[in-house]
Amino acid sequence: MKILISDAFDPSLPSKLEAFGEVIDDKERLPEVDVVLVRSKTKCTRDYIDQAKNLRLIIRGGVGLDNIDVEYARSKGIQVFNTASASAVAVAELAFALMISVPTRIVEGHIGMTQREWLKKQLKRTELMGKTLGLIGAGNIGTELARRGIGFGMRVIAFDPLLKSHECVDLVTIDELFAESDYISLHVPLTDTTKAMINSDTIGQMKDGVVILNTARGGCVDEEDMAEALKSGKVRAYATDVWYSDPPDPTCPLYDAPNVIMTPHIGASSSENMLRIGDVVVRILEDFDQQTA
Repeated sequence: MKILISDAFDPSLPSKLEAFGEVIDDKERLPEVDVVLVRSKTKCTRDYIDQAKNLRLIIRGGVGLDNIDVEYARSKGIQVFNTASASAVAVAELAFALMISVPTRIVEGHIGMTQREWLKKQLKRTELMGKTLGLIGAGNIGTELARRGIGFGMRVIAFDPLLKSHECVDLVTIDELFAESDYISLHVPLTDTTKAMINSDTIGQMKDGVVILNTARGGCVDEEDMAEALKSGKVRAYATDVWYSDPPDPTCPLYDAPNVIMTPHIGASSSENMLRIGDVVVRILEDFDQQTA
């Protein structure tokens, strides 16, 4: 078996995979390989898949599969997996850090201090305790964020059409979530249904001064509408780790909008998570090896 590591994984991964066959990182050898490991950078399009004549398995180290033409791959008999469970803690911790940075005014306080400004009177804080956190999507990451919100004394509700019940939050309709939430956090894949689901119309259903967090996919939020809502004050703050593209286009309207907290798609990039991703990759390959033996 030939395994191509196409994107950045933990440096320990190649040695863990040697038991399964030859491990390479030379992308020019794509036509030879049986297995491809990707993260976000490599795009497994139809053309890419057609070049990989021997390909039998694609593993995406991370949560989403939007950089892989899954339907086309499976039509070619290629199995496709991700490592969704591995990233739950890392992404949830970043989402929580983004959320708590808004009422604590940490970013503004830090920038002020670097500019020798003492903003003690100007930076009025609020608290998370007693506020309502609404999760759009209550899978692995959403559940981890819910636990952290509950630990801080928040009421947590969620909209997830795939669930009939949840272990620690109340499930509500999307309209109820928009109307009741002080903080809204997105945890959904990018699909035809979720594309631009946060837009001027849905923002209009939310509380004045709502805070919106996005560690899901940039395309779930209409950036132009978000920028306008920030300028008007309808949205108090938008904290995002995800973008239409990595990196964003220089003309991205969020660059010039007020009250935006931005990180460069680092949600799954903790060192602990990279090790967990490697462990899941090994388990997937073990199962695959047994199936094809």
